[in-house]
Amino acid sequence: MQRRHTDWPLQDLYVTFRKEILADEEANMLAIPRKQRAMVRKGIKNGLVSEIDRTADRFFDVFADNVHRHGTPAMPKKYFQALMTVFGPDCEVLTVTAPDGRVLSSVLSFYFRDEVLPYYAGDFEAARDLAANDFKYWELMRRACARGLKLFDYGRSKQGTGPYAFKKNWGFEPTPLHYEYCLYTRDAIPQNNPTNAKYQLLIATWRRMPIGLANWLGPFIVRNLA
Repeated sequence: MQRRHTDWPLQDLYVTFRKEILADEEANMLAIPRKQRAMVRKGIKNGLVSEIDRTADRFFDVFADNVHRHGTPAMPKKYFQALMTVFGPDCEVLTVTAPDGRVLSSVLSFYFRDEVLPYYAGDFEAARDLAANDFKYWELMRRACARGLKLFDYGRSKQGTGPYAFKKNWGFEPTPLHYEYCLYTRDAIPQNNPTNAKYQLLIATWRRMPIGLANWLGPFIVRNLA
């Protein structure tokens, strides 16, 4: 990504990850680095199953639980259902379940031309031991390959975070995203992100809040976030 305004203040907090989807399913599996490939195979060995959902119900339960554990309010379920309605076949929810039917992980993705873009995702805590998150993204890639898609867009992540490391482990290389700011009434770029120390108390408080209350209160908060 090239800068457009070299005289504006720059923030290089985020990078993006994009990679070609190969035409052969096994080739895509072998293109995953060895340690990460072992996690995908662990999920397969555990008998995990991926399903395409017609509603956002199961996805929202997983997503809301996930962001609550991270101290972040969730958008309302009706927002995700609206995305599925408006975008139709270009918006899809893939949910991973255990052999006994327990929901473990879910992702809402968009399809654009020859690309798949996993955009919103979440996991229950039980997903980690069963490698459900790893299996989820492999299933999304495998299905995209079967559809003849050419590019897997893993989206942006903050540098130095867990999601950044996770995507690197899949063999994706980061591309810097240059956020340029034209400042009018302040001298410094605003740091409106969870890494800002001033938000840590709020994040800790939100994590301790009952999930039902967090899901009710969250939509009132996120609508006012920049």
